[in-house]
Amino acid sequence: MSRHVAIVTDSTAYLPQPAMARHGITSVPLTVVLGDEALEEGTEISARSLALALQKRRSVTTSRPSPEDFVRAYRAAVEAGATGIVSLHLSAEFSGTYDAAVLAAKSATVPVRVVDTGMVAMALGFCALAAAEASEAGGSLDEVVAAAEKRAAGMSAYFYVDTLDYLRRGGRIGAAQALLGSALAVKPLLTLDGGRIEMLEKVRTASKAIARLEELAVERAGSGPVDVAVHHLAAPERAEKLAQRLRERIPGLVELHVSEVGAVIGAHTGPGLLAAVVSPR
Repeated sequence: MSRHVAIVTDSTAYLPQPAMARHGITSVPLTVVLGDEALEEGTEISARSLALALQKRRSVTTSRPSPEDFVRAYRAAVEAGATGIVSLHLSAEFSGTYDAAVLAAKSATVPVRVVDTGMVAMALGFCALAAAEASEAGGSLDEVVAAAEKRAAGMSAYFYVDTLDYLRRGGRIGAAQALLGSALAVKPLLTLDGGRIEMLEKVRTASKAIARLEELAVERAGSGPVDVAVHHLAAPERAEKLAQRLRERIPGLVELHVSEVGAVIGAHTGPGLLAAVVSPR
């Protein structure tokens, strides 16, 4: 059998299902705990159900996959012919998913490289796609990891939330920043930096914040070949409008994905989220 490096990621990559099937990428789901009910992201709870629960102020928390979940995923990859595995995951600052994958890798029967991409959503998804393309080109384990890490290094993710309260509750942003935003009645623009969510700018109104989000994405995209993703939670019209503007304004656009984030990320951002992920090729 020819050399084959399998790609494993987690459900927060929010990769389109056709792309996962085309490249043979495996996704291990995180869990959303709604009240006292634990539900797998992507199969047992939808983003829309999560948004409704948040709006009703129900208790929502999230949890990582277990090491056993990764053991099963790695075993399945080996049974399908993998001679090595690259396991790419959301920032370890957000979740213990990376740690669970590292534990599982120790018992795998083939080499497993676990990578903390420092990313989330399609910023993670684009890393997985780059890894899959390197694998399909016959790349070694090191070459596949390098392809993912190179893509991560050039990535930018900007996002707008209606309120910082959900991020504060989940411990994903400092209470001082959240309270400052509330006190000043500003609309925050955030970014991923060093695997953490950081305040980028404070804007006075939602419309100005979304216009600024568009400008940041266009500036970062430049004129070379670039992939872009637009994410939202319970804001499809807002997302489609932004996507259309980016199609018109980014000359080197190769692929543009528009999708609703899943329940895990939605639990920490709240309804109204709008995000742009820019990934130069």
